[in-house]
Amino acid sequence: MGWLAAIVAVLGAALWGPAVSQVEQAPYTVAEQHGSIEIRDYAASIVAEARERGEREAAINAGFRTIADYIFGNNLAPRDTAPGAAQAQQQSATIAMTAPVTQQAAADASWRVRFVMPARYTLASLPTPRNPAVQLLAVPARRCAVIRFAGRAGAASLEQHTQELQDFLATRHLVAQAPPIYAFYNPPWTLPFLRRNEILIEIGGS
Repeated sequence: MGWLAAIVAVLGAALWGPAVSQVEQAPYTVAEQHGSIEIRDYAASIVAEARERGEREAAINAGFRTIADYIFGNNLAPRDTAPGAAQAQQQSATIAMTAPVTQQAAADASWRVRFVMPARYTLASLPTPRNPAVQLLAVPARRCAVIRFAGRAGAASLEQHTQELQDFLATRHLVAQAPPIYAFYNPPWTLPFLRRNEILIEIGGS
């Protein structure tokens, strides 16, 4: 029966990544679909952002850790300001994980790493980061062209799919409004063929 246990363990590992990725995701509607490319309208959202310098993979790992530290409790929850509320010591709060984590090159040669905050929060109701490296920002509604693909999303894969998306924009005379955004939905132990990766390019309009 040892072989059966091994098969179960492998299947469990294979399914664990997608299972833990079934969390709240950035809301959008699909306006058009062209194979693996979609035109999406994203709702306004609030993000937690960390800026990191250096190589892309090292930057996203560092940014992920910084923001994860914030959502797992390195923060100050808003005080209860209702009349008569007890002025207890300010506590921290845990914020639910969301997907995806995104990464975008900034003009100052840094990388913006972001988590979208759960939709129930406003800027006023979110806990305040203790670490000044974490910034809470309101992102307006926007339209993006998006390509989805599986695999490890290394440099060659990101370059290939970015070029495919840019070629799509060029053939339709759509103009990019900002640098590409890399979006990753799964934890690192997810099997490559089960991973969901995306590249988004904001194109404006609706």
